[in-house]
Amino acid sequence: MDFIGKLFKGDRVIWVIFLALCLISVLEVYSASSRLVYDSGNHWEPITQHGTFLLVGGLVVWLVHNINYKWFQLLPVFLCPISLFFLIVVSLSGSMINGAARWMSLGGIQFQPSELAKMAVILTTAVVLGKFQTEDGASPKAFKWIMIPTGVMLLFIAPENLSTAMLLFGVVVLMMIIGHVPFRQWGKMVGSLLLLAGLLVSLLVVLPKNTFSSTPGLHRLATWQNRITSFFDSEDKVAPEAYVVTDRNEQETHARIAIASSHVLGKMPGNSVQRNFLSHAFSDFIFAIIIEELGLLGGGVVVFLYICLLFRVGVIAKRVKGNSALFLVIGIGLLLVSQALLNMMVAVGLFPITGQPLPLISKGGTSTLINCVYIGMILSVSRSITENHEEGVDGEAEAALTEPSSVVLQDEDVIDK
Repeated sequence: MDFIGKLFKGDRVIWVIFLALCLISVLEVYSASSRLVYDSGNHWEPITQHGTFLLVGGLVVWLVHNINYKWFQLLPVFLCPISLFFLIVVSLSGSMINGAARWMSLGGIQFQPSELAKMAVILTTAVVLGKFQTEDGASPKAFKWIMIPTGVMLLFIAPENLSTAMLLFGVVVLMMIIGHVPFRQWGKMVGSLLLLAGLLVSLLVVLPKNTFSSTPGLHRLATWQNRITSFFDSEDKVAPEAYVVTDRNEQETHARIAIASSHVLGKMPGNSVQRNFLSHAFSDFIFAIIIEELGLLGGGVVVFLYICLLFRVGVIAKRVKGNSALFLVIGIGLLLVSQALLNMMVAVGLFPITGQPLPLISKGGTSTLINCVYIGMILSVSRSITENHEEGVDGEAEAALTEPSSVVLQDEDVIDK
């Protein structure tokens, strides 16, 4: 046990959550990859590839959690320009997949620059909030130094991946609220953007479809328009027996069928029916497959794991010394759990369809490795708390041994007398 404790340092609950999510990922990705198996003709290829990423990701977690968290404060200096460069490259010549240029190839390996950009923004926000903290909260200067890099990154992320931009912006705003950035600064900005978003949604509902399909940088507007109108269309006008699955509602329909046919215990792993019809069942809609196979009980366990992750992040943030480390773990925790919540809301029909994977469960390459880096960072901060506590206990014990005992002094006084 001592060997395991020395090998896996930091918060043990975080380790258990990470391993549990990876176990669920292996089980459900293997089950949900029937379409990939059919396309490739190789029964083991999808899970072998995903399993390799998880093994590498586990090694990444172990390596990162052994790094002193203070070194993470230097990462924004390198990550921001690198992320911006890759975002520009992918917007100009990225691989077009499902109507969006989000991927690029580097040395034969495909990855999403937006995942790297998310890390750069979260780390930058954490460092700025930590450096500009005063007794009355964050200095007004913090808002400027947070929003400049965040705004530039979002400007390049949003055209191809609006949901990621919205998610990242929401996490940054929550971090500023927790960091006591003056309300008049972020409040005005959020209010203005909400007004602008309302106008944009209204235009998308009113304008004819494919109005801007040929406009550079606005080709995704048609996709947003379809998703918004599909989400807000009343389904009461169509009787269940007359409902027809079309290309427009295929994903949401099969996801709802998977959830509705699950019951409490589900159909058991490997027995999903909708995985054969639901596109991206192994990524964007894997939560629907989890509920179909593991039932409402299994879906509840997944939700519980993410809630526990957020709770443990709060515990670590409360105990850590140093503002930058505090905002780092808070930012990472909010990002992972918010993304998970968004993915699950899409699967159950509470939010328009987006392309957000379920962290540490959905099949992926870049996202899996980046999420493992996040877990390693959280464990690194928690490890520092444990080590500082042990050093404090050892220091008190040593001081107790070297300082003269009051009892001994009393005995010597008695002898003198």
